[in-house]
Amino acid sequence: MSFESDFLSALEPILICQGDRKRAIGAQAYMKDIAPFIGVATPERRALVRKIARELPVPTSAELSTTARALWKLDEREFQYAANDLIDIHVGVADKNFLEAHVEYLITHKSWWDTVDGLGSVAISPLTDKYGCEKLMENWNNSENMWLNRAAIQHQRGRKYETDVKLVLRYCDDHSDSTEFFVVKAIGWALRDIARINPSAVQKFLKEHPDLGRVAVREAERGLSRL
Repeated sequence: MSFESDFLSALEPILICQGDRKRAIGAQAYMKDIAPFIGVATPERRALVRKIARELPVPTSAELSTTARALWKLDEREFQYAANDLIDIHVGVADKNFLEAHVEYLITHKSWWDTVDGLGSVAISPLTDKYGCEKLMENWNNSENMWLNRAAIQHQRGRKYETDVKLVLRYCDDHSDSTEFFVVKAIGWALRDIARINPSAVQKFLKEHPDLGRVAVREAERGLSRL
């Protein structure tokens, strides 16, 4: 037996049994039919993942990645959420190649804002903080894949005064003419975060980018209004 098979065999039958059809229909509609849902609420799913994780040995970085990929291949969206939950629990074992070798695959498969932003919180932000990964973030920023662009723009969210403002604003500038909603929204969130620590930099950015998408401008102004 392996960590992957032990985890999946413990998770899958219980998660399916906990499903609620009405909740599943609502979740699938809310997520624009990106995937079928079982209908399990987030607190219950996370509690189950934590319980199983406590009962199994701590995985290696390789075991964590293969398990996440296996969960990604299952149809129902809760399995991808469970992969993010598991990464969140064991992110400390992830090695410096984890983002490039595995998270990039997860970002670019079954892509939607829910899993991409989830990976940002549980893997991308903590691992770029730990390992740097500057070249990889440049590659994502310059990618033709909008979800990698979004991940790069948002990779320092939550760092507050430790944010590399110059770098994040450069990424925002690189995509300032984008019409992709999810990229423009990411710019807005980045600007909103920076507004709390360096409002003058955001004001200057908005002045220099009069044609910036309205969604981004609105988020930036929201950050500035809270000062």
